[in-house]
Amino acid sequence: MAVKGRDIALRAASAAVLAPAAVAATFFGGVWFLALVLAASLVLAFEWGAMSAPSARRPVGAAVAAAVMASVVSAYFGVMSVAFVVLVFGAAAAGLYARRRGQEGVDAAYGVLYLGWPSILLIWLRDGESPVGLHWTALVFAVTWSADILAYLGGSTFGGPRLWPRYSPNKTWSGFAAGILAGAVAGAALTAWFDMGRLTVFWGAILGLAAALATMAGDLWESALKRRFGVKDAGNTIPGHGGLLDRVDGLMFAVVVVAAGRLLVVLIERGAS
Repeated sequence: MAVKGRDIALRAASAAVLAPAAVAATFFGGVWFLALVLAASLVLAFEWGAMSAPSARRPVGAAVAAAVMASVVSAYFGVMSVAFVVLVFGAAAAGLYARRRGQEGVDAAYGVLYLGWPSILLIWLRDGESPVGLHWTALVFAVTWSADILAYLGGSTFGGPRLWPRYSPNKTWSGFAAGILAGAVAGAALTAWFDMGRLTVFWGAILGLAAALATMAGDLWESALKRRFGVKDAGNTIPGHGGLLDRVDGLMFAVVVVAAGRLLVVLIERGAS
């Protein structure tokens, strides 16, 4: 119990340092949010290089970073179609480069798509300095963090049957239930608090539930990837948490769900006008 208490304290200390910077960049939006996403993309790309190509971690990490960051910058300037084209061609280029370095080209190409897709959607969701973009971005962060934290606390407190012991032996069904409940509550609360257009509190809870499920799926998927590459953590960037990828794996899946929710709301509003 003492070891788990120290683990929670270290996690809390790391979050206390990193969360305010992320919150501030999200609040101000614009170039500040762009800088946050670019910095995160850079760290994530090198963590991916270290996991997937340990004998050429720096060159492969640099290739993945260049492709992801180019697509993020394209998205920031509002050219979403170009951003996705850059992402696809960047994945192909990173894969070919990795093969020339004697590494698995598919792993490098997948890393670009895995990291780049949610990064582009985050930029689209924040929408520069738009107040509405802030509300939607706050929603995805609130749901992800609530689901992640309550899943950890629920699983640690209640224990019980394992969720997917083959790939993630520490995750339990009790933690899963606590996480999706927390996501639904966070989705409803943020929808009631902020102006989310035609998104009602009920549908906000449904969206929060779906995003929380995506958060759990992202966490499990990353666990499977780490098992495939034979590593315990994606890195040691954040004390108590491992790598940055270990912290944002759920967010990377949740942002896809929330972005789809916002797109649906936009289409409904356009149809009604």
